[in-house]
Formats: sequence, C-alpha cells, structure tokens
Amino acid sequence: MSLALKPSLGVAIPPPFTQYSSLQTDRVDWESMAQYVLGKAAVAVIRICNPPLNTFSAKTLLALQQEVKHANIDPTVKAVVICGANGKFSAGADIKMFSSLDRGSTPSLGSVIDLIEKSDKPMVAAIEGVAFGGGLEVALGCHYRIAHVQARVGLPEVTLGILPGAGGTQRLPRLIGIPASLDIITTGRHIWAAEALKLGIIDEIVEENTVEAAIRFAERMSDHPVGLHRLCSKQIPSLPNMDAIIKEALVKVKKQARGYLAPEMCFQAVVASLHLPFEEGLRKERDLFHFLLSSGQAKALQYAFFAQRNMEKWTLPSGASWKTAAPKPIQRAAVIGLGTMGRGIVVSLMKAKIAVVAMEQDKNNLEQGRGAVMALLDREALRMQQSGQTLDVHKPGLLHFTLDFNALQDVDLVIEAVFEDMALKKKIFHKLSTVCKPEAFLCTNTSCLDIDEIAAVTRHPHQVIGTHFFSPAHVMKLLEVIYGQHTSPTAIATAMSLGKAMGKIGVVVGNCFGFVGNRLLGPFRDQAHFLIEEGSTPEEVDQALEGFGFKMGPFQVSDLAGLDIGWRLRKEQGLTGASLPLSTPPRKRGGRRYSPLLDFLCEKGRYGQKTGKGWYQYDKPGGRVPKSDPWLHGFLADYRNTYNITTRTITQDEILERCLYSLVNEGFQILSDGIASCPEAIDTIYINGYGWPRHRGGPMFYASEVGLSVVLAKLQKYAEANPDIPSLQPSPLLRKLVALGSPPVSEWSSLVGSQNSKL
Repeated sequence: MSLALKPSLGVAIPPPFTQYSSLQTDRVDWESMAQYVLGKAAVAVIRICNPPLNTFSAKTLLALQQEVKHANIDPTVKAVVICGANGKFSAGADIKMFSSLDRGSTPSLGSVIDLIEKSDKPMVAAIEGVAFGGGLEVALGCHYRIAHVQARVGLPEVTLGILPGAGGTQRLPRLIGIPASLDIITTGRHIWAAEALKLGIIDEIVEENTVEAAIRFAERMSDHPVGLHRLCSKQIPSLPNMDAIIKEALVKVKKQARGYLAPEMCFQAVVASLHLPFEEGLRKERDLFHFLLSSGQAKALQYAFFAQRNMEKWTLPSGASWKTAAPKPIQRAAVIGLGTMGRGIVVSLMKAKIAVVAMEQDKNNLEQGRGAVMALLDREALRMQQSGQTLDVHKPGLLHFTLDFNALQDVDLVIEAVFEDMALKKKIFHKLSTVCKPEAFLCTNTSCLDIDEIAAVTRHPHQVIGTHFFSPAHVMKLLEVIYGQHTSPTAIATAMSLGKAMGKIGVVVGNCFGFVGNRLLGPFRDQAHFLIEEGSTPEEVDQALEGFGFKMGPFQVSDLAGLDIGWRLRKEQGLTGASLPLSTPPRKRGGRRYSPLLDFLCEKGRYGQKTGKGWYQYDKPGGRVPKSDPWLHGFLADYRNTYNITTRTITQDEILERCLYSLVNEGFQILSDGIASCPEAIDTIYINGYGWPRHRGGPMFYASEVGLSVVLAKLQKYAEANPDIPSLQPSPLLRKLVALGSPPVSEWSSLVGSQNSKL
C-alpha cells in the first residue's frame, strides 16, 4: 500500500509504513526515511514546514491543500495526521497575507480547513509548540486534536486588530460553548494544554512524542465514522441563562475595549454562531474580518507588532549588535532592595528558573520583603499550576534572603532596586565593585538617573547597565535597557537576553535624564497640570484621555503611583519651593512655566491612594475608587485667584492636542538626540510601559497617521499662545520631516543623521 507519488520525485514507500509529507514554502517532498511500522492501518502524516513558526504562506497553503486532496483520494490511506515541523504546529497565517487570502489562485485558509473537515477519513491534529490563529483553526477543522503537555493554543487575531477569519469564531463555540469562546477570542490569550483539555479544545494530552501518539490514535479511529466530529455540524451547547451571559460579556468587552474595534467585532462574530447556521455564520465572520482589515486600527496594531519584534535587533555606533555580541549565561542573580519593585523582579527571575539572592539593609525590611515575595510566588505558582505549568518556589538553593553583601560574591548579575537616590545607589555600586566577581554584570533599576555617574564609582564600568523595570515588575512587560558611555555590547546583549528569559520586551535606549519613557512623560504631565490651572478639572482631562483609549488618565495614574515619588526627587534637586506660602512660589523657573500644584498637594499630605486623598478622594487610605473632591475644586479656585489666572472653557480637542502633541514633539527631540534608535522604539516603550492604546500604534505612528503637517500646525498655534512652554515649540526634526513631504515612519531614522546618536 504505497501512496501514489509524483513521478518526478521517484520515491516509493512500501506498505504498511507511515507516509510523511513535508510542506515547505518552495517545495513538497515525501521523506522515505521517516517511516514507522504501526499495524494494519495506513496513516498518512502531513507535516507543515515553513520555518521558524510554520506560518501559512501562499505556497504552504497550496501544498497543504494538495496533500489533503492526495490523502483523501488515495485508497491506501485510512487516516491522516497533520503536524508541524521542528516541534511547532503552526503560528497561523503570515500577517502579510491578511489582505490577500481570498485573491487569485491561492486557496484561502478557510477553504483548506473546509477540505480537511469534510474528509471522510479521520483527520488528527498533532499539536506541538504552538497552534495559534490559523494554526488552531486548522486543528479545529480536524476531527480530533492531540497535544503535547507543553503546547499552547489560542486565537490571538484580536491583538492584531482583526478576528479569526477562517471559521474560528464559528467552530470554537460549537466545541466549547459561548462563554469560554468569548473569553478566548475577545482577549486573544494563550492557553496551555492542560487548560485546553479541561475546556474541551483538545482530546488528549501526551508527554511523549506527540506525532507518534497521534498516529496510534489515528489508527484506532481509522474505522470510526467522522460525521459526529465535524464541528460545522454541531449545535452550540445550550445554557439556560444564555441571554444574561451574553449581555454581561458585552458590557465587559466594551469596558475593556475603550474604542478598540476588534474585541467588539469578535464578540459579534461569536454571538452570530449562536443565531445563524454555520455557513451564514462564516459569511458574517468574513464580513467583519474585512471590515476590521480595512480599518486604521488593524494597520496600527500590525505596525506595533512588527515594531516590538524589531526591538531585538539593536545596534551600536561601532556596528556591534545582537548578532556579534553574545550574551553571557545567567545562572545566579541578586536583587538589592525588596520594596515593591524589587519583589517583582525577584519573582520574574524565579519564573525564569534563575536562582536568586535577595538582599535588604536591615532585618525588619528583609522579613517584610521575604513575606511579600513568598506570597507573590505562591500566587504565581497557583496561577501557573492551573494552566499546566510549574514553579517550584521552595526548591532548596533557588532563593536565598540575606543582609550580607558577601553572599553576592558568586552571582553572575546584580539588579539594584533601591529608592531613586543617587548617593545611595553610588554607595551600593562602589560596594558591589569590591565584593562581586569582576565578570559580574551590575544593573541599576533606575527610572531617570545617570548611568555613567553610577558606573564611575565602580572598577568595571563596562559591566554597568541600566535595567528600568516597570511596576509591578512581575506583571509589566517593558524593560528599558540603558546603555552608558562605557557599557559593553556584551552587557547589553546579556541584559536583553535576561529580559527575554523573564518574559520582558527589552528596548535599548541611550542615557539621559528619564531615558525615553519618563522623558516623554514630562511634557505630557506638564500640559495636564497647565490645563487645570487654566480652567479644566482633573476629571475632564482624565476623561478626554480615557476617551482616546488610555485605561486611566494622568491624574488617576498619579494618585495610583503616588504623588510623593516625583515630589521627593524634586525636593532633593531644590525644585519644589517646599513649605513656602501659596502666594510665594513662582509659576516660572528659568523663563519656563512651572506648575507648583503637585508640590502644594504633597505638602498637605495628599499623596494619592496611599493617603486616601490626592487629585481625587478615596473612601480610605489605600482605596481604589476615585471620587471628585470638592476640597480640590475649591483649592484650584483659590490657586487661580492667587495667581490672577483667568479661567476659560477648554475643549476636549485642546486637551488631547496639547497633551499628546507635546509628548510626540519630545519624541522627535529624543530621536534627534540619539536617545532612541528609531520611532518604533519609542512606540514600543509607550505601548508596553505607559498605557498608550495599542490600537493607536504608539505616539510616533499616531503622529504620522494624523499627519505631520497637522501636528506641526497645532504645535505652532499652541506655542504662539504659550511662549513660556518650550515643549510646545516644534522640534527641528518635525519641521524637517514636514519640509520633506512627511515621509513614512520607516524612513525617519535615516533622515535624523547619526552625529548625535547615543546608541
């Protein structure tokens, strides 16, 4: 029983061996060396091969279609296993194909899945690695699904501004029901095999060779009819309170979407599976898919996807890059300081399977830190266990708490995470330089301080690097990797590699006050303060920016983070005018407008949520629900009278333009200064660390979509009206780009020039 092979290949596979087909972007080969004797039934194995993630290109889809047809008509084949090469099933359709799936002679992914599903021979998906997007849709088209215990599945199209367009929104609900499908499809989350088994997405989990297990399974099913296993023929599992479930889910989706179209369109497509026959549901899905594909949001989200992926390809002025600077392995790390940030960093290192020495300055802080870290680790272990992962938080030697610097003698890397005090950090780094081995990397988790000044007190400044984590560090994905004057390429490569192991998105940036993220935040926050001086309220500013897509406005964020953090730093720099009467502190410093509003609030003990009062009031210290505060509105009225500020009505448009365009303007200056290597770096930082709505593509992309000439004109208008606010004066780079005809974002870096580069 041999398959009828193409004569040109000249390969004969004798019975009763398993046949393997390898699908590649440029050829289709039958591999006669991959053969197994597995009994009487002949099982054809079709292997998707398009490295590295076996995505569906046009040629791969055509090859898959041909091989499924081949297996369907060959009388010697009794069942089929579809798998992926190199331990990965498929990450889905190539993003570049989204706009051409139904064009020309290339078969659509949906039509290939339909061919698989309608086969009379059992089709078994052998899922290893990942089955995402179109990969999972192919698996849903199969009659059975076997997965390795470490495999993950999901339909993440929503994160790219679209929806599953090859039947995923219609088949998944027929398999696992509406509530679970809405959760998976509207969030795009990845699901580990253990949870997928509980939900019913897969039929079996194996720890052995998945393909061999699938072949044996296929043999057992070879004589079984497949009609009952075609999802297109199944009915949606019914629930008595379905209407209430759907209404509740819609409220949740709308609340989380904040103007983001794809989650709501995903919701509509899934609900259509409940009310429409399968074929009509597919048409609804297809219509919604093309609507989203043509939206600007899909373009922005796909830009953000590629921008983030490109951050791994950092380079230095010397030409050194991740390709030539090999990272050093980190087997044992230390964290100094077990406050909120340090605790999260310890947890992140533990999740990356790296042994940690956790250090504090005194016994009380150490014990508090120990308790908090262990509580976090226990919660993470439970969460991971529920999805089939493991985190052994009590393994001997994996986590050690200490007060002794000498315990750091053999660590490969140290992350200092103490308070933002330069003198304290320099004292610690001087000590580390004498205690740690010379090849140890010394990292400072600073949000704004000078890396070179810290490195100057060490014996090996080339080993010093900034690692700016974001709080809570075990949750937030962004990691700014700050390169100092002497930092070696190896140190950068190691920090980036470590960040990746910790599940972070690393972005290499230059050394200046605030680096990229916090430097951009300065003009943005200044404008928010100036706007409420001139007549707006914190509520109005927050509502405008939440309407734009931010989850929280700047004043709610300030209350959450703590108003006192920046205030204490400004006090050390002598910038606050602390304890002076209300009428004394000037609203200008060095000819620039300055708002002392936040200083006044801090002097009155209003630090935000931690004290129960800040820009808003809360039920109690530590409260989370902000309420408008009559005291604050009275305070603002007195403040304006004191400084003879004539209030006016400020529109939502002005709030957005002044806050967002001043931020964008600083981004152009950062590019000019060489602090960020490209606009994509700025956008990746702001999306992943500062709450910029992903469907807006990042601040620099947003400016390009609005139109650089529009941004320039608005900045000129506001700068003329506010000559004492330099951040509104248009950047020379912005003027240059407009003069050049507003080239696309991808060309900006080449037009900056390299003379100022800090990277």
